[in-house]
Amino acid sequence: MRITNSGNYEFCRWSDQRSNINIRDHTPLEFFQTHMAPVRSAMLQGELVSACKDCRHMEQHHKVSGRQRQLLKTGIVLDNFEKSMRSSTYWSAFEKSNGAAGTTDLSPVDWQIDLGNYCNSACIYCAPESSSRLSQEFKKLKISQAEPAPNWATDPELVDQFVAGLATTSQLAYLHFLGGETMITPAFKVILEKLIAAKVNHKVSIGFTTNLTVWDDTIVDLLTQFDQVHLGMSIECFHAVNDYVRWPSAIKSVETTLLQWIALGQQHNWYLSLRTTPTALTIPYLITVYDFAHQHNVGIESCNFLHKPKFLRMSVLPMQYRHDIADQIQVWVDQQNIFSTAQLTNLRDPNQLHLQITQDAMSYVDYLHTAPDESHRLPDLVAYLKLLESSRSNSILDCEPEYEHILRSAGY
Repeated sequence: MRITNSGNYEFCRWSDQRSNINIRDHTPLEFFQTHMAPVRSAMLQGELVSACKDCRHMEQHHKVSGRQRQLLKTGIVLDNFEKSMRSSTYWSAFEKSNGAAGTTDLSPVDWQIDLGNYCNSACIYCAPESSSRLSQEFKKLKISQAEPAPNWATDPELVDQFVAGLATTSQLAYLHFLGGETMITPAFKVILEKLIAAKVNHKVSIGFTTNLTVWDDTIVDLLTQFDQVHLGMSIECFHAVNDYVRWPSAIKSVETTLLQWIALGQQHNWYLSLRTTPTALTIPYLITVYDFAHQHNVGIESCNFLHKPKFLRMSVLPMQYRHDIADQIQVWVDQQNIFSTAQLTNLRDPNQLHLQITQDAMSYVDYLHTAPDESHRLPDLVAYLKLLESSRSNSILDCEPEYEHILRSAGY
């Protein structure tokens, strides 16, 4: 389950189907047990749910999708689907739901909790509903005048109700917090404190993602009171273009904070991963992230291939650029001398860390070689960059002069 910044529920953190059912009007159990029934019923009848297309897109390019990772938690694997589904500990629940028009008496045990759009960054691929700084910039530039919906987690009563529900979920397993930037979102600290007070910190794993621009000793102290923590650290590459894309971050400062988090995480045996969102601008330097992950024994995760904005997709690059970048990534993979014919689905297995990294790299090789050509979107990319640069007083050509030809030809 997911609760968005506005308080709307979604049946999956990777779904692109938006619901208008909100925590202000319905409890999480009402949504999960009843309102999700049509989706659950469609899946039980073997139908392809349109909201799941991002996961199918990932699988098309041999990237481990969100649905594969969630299936793993129920003991189901795609290459042995029928037998593994029948042997799943959830089989009786599937049967019961199938006979009850998709309703269920279970509770959600795995959550993505979006806490609001408080953010000190304005990443070029982000949106106002996830970044207060970008929201203000979009208004200034007249890109969008619409105010994002109010953040549900600013309401103390809603937070209390939500945490109380979590505390009474008997098999609660995992909570992942997102923003905005979690480290500056007031509700993050409040919810951590409430979970500790309810003694949930010893039975549930928590995860959160940070943009590596903030360090807060008070929150760090709260995090160390949880038995299991999954820390996602957002970075696009170890190159100046990271600062352009994740404006106004500074890569040297980001790397210092990153190493600080790694030291803390390894001290407490946390699961650590670098979170990337490769775009047409950063894909040439993605290898630097794989190198860092390999050297520091941390994983790499990306939620999906970037879908929006369309003009920032890697497929916007002309084919020859894409093939050259794919070949460079392939060379890096070959140098690691790590091979496996079977796909690794459990991306958080510490014993398979280096295989997970190379497997992730190969998904981009496949994407770059095979995704449809969208270079017709280059003028849209140029127009967007020029508009942002008019506000930020920077230039993409200062950090990526090798793109000058294709950008100039598209109107830069």
